[in-house]
Amino acid sequence: MPIEPPASRWDLSVDLLPDEHGFVGAGADDEPGTLLAAYRSALFPMPLEGGDVLGWWSPDPRGVLELDNLHVSRSLRRSMRHFEFRVDSAFDEVVAGCAEPTRPHGWIDDRIQRAYRRLHELGWAHSVETWCDGELVGGLYGLGIGGLFAAESKFHRRTDASKAAVVALATGLVDDHPRLIDVQWQTDHLASLGVTEIPRSQYLERLHTVLSSPDPQLFANTPHTITNPLA
Repeated sequence: MPIEPPASRWDLSVDLLPDEHGFVGAGADDEPGTLLAAYRSALFPMPLEGGDVLGWWSPDPRGVLELDNLHVSRSLRRSMRHFEFRVDSAFDEVVAGCAEPTRPHGWIDDRIQRAYRRLHELGWAHSVETWCDGELVGGLYGLGIGGLFAAESKFHRRTDASKAAVVALATGLVDDHPRLIDVQWQTDHLASLGVTEIPRSQYLERLHTVLSSPDPQLFANTPHTITNPLA
């Protein structure tokens, strides 16, 4: 059961309209209570240039993966037969892999890494990891709040390893409750997995619904291994 941190001293419930890039505003802090309040209000942080100030985004449209819209290509199915999947067994390593400084357009600085590690210690942030022959070869991390999984970043060191982690996440979340994976922005890479875009107004409605769902079993009693969904 996640531990609810002290409430944020910032009011993030005000519905400010984003600009054409999805940018809403700058400031506040990276305390656990602030980050949770932000995600519950459809906001997510990224450091602005220089890294001293956090920017807050809420794109319109929003990239989401509906669990019943997951696409798994034949080539990805073949790749997944060679992988093992785990939850929360190497959270710090996954975040470090996503923050690798040689990656193009990297934005995960030390401050962001520390913030999400704190959320992981409180039971809110999780990693889904792809392993092969005992080696971490890819994965993703994000926040689980009720029926929402806000995916923050992913990485791979072997072909299809990050896509496979998305599949393991999506199949592992399926149950009888409303759930949604938020990927923030759609990309061609994510579209190949079934990610679509929905208007921000629709996202806000979906968010309200899924936040009332119970936490999924996928994140209970971690760390643990996930049965390969395509084995």
